[in-house]
Amino acid sequence: MADGYSETVLDHVERPRNRGIIQNPDGAGIERNPVCGDLLTLTIRVADGRIAEARQEVKGCTGSVAAGSILTELVTGATLEDAAAITPQGIVAALEGLPPHRLHSAALAASALRKALAFYRAKQG
Repeated sequence: MADGYSETVLDHVERPRNRGIIQNPDGAGIERNPVCGDLLTLTIRVADGRIAEARQEVKGCTGSVAAGSILTELVTGATLEDAAAITPQGIVAALEGLPPHRLHSAALAASALRKALAFYRAKQG
């Protein structure tokens, strides 16, 4: 583990998944960490009660890039209920750990997901 990062984290940093923004998304969540300034934008497209597509854009540290990337993998294909159950701890577990000083990254990603799901529910009325 380089600098306390798992191979999974390093893989997601070197090759972030699902980068970009969905145009006219069904849901969108933007979250900023006021302490470090990391910014994560998550957009989703929903079809038949599942997240059909998720895209992310992250400006931030290694942990936040990895958390945003793996989050899109965790939610793509998931039901809305399963996506809503994703926690920061679940993101950390999927990354095979984060150093203690980077745990905020998983919270940032989970918060962006909550906002994207809330946006989707609000659009549905």
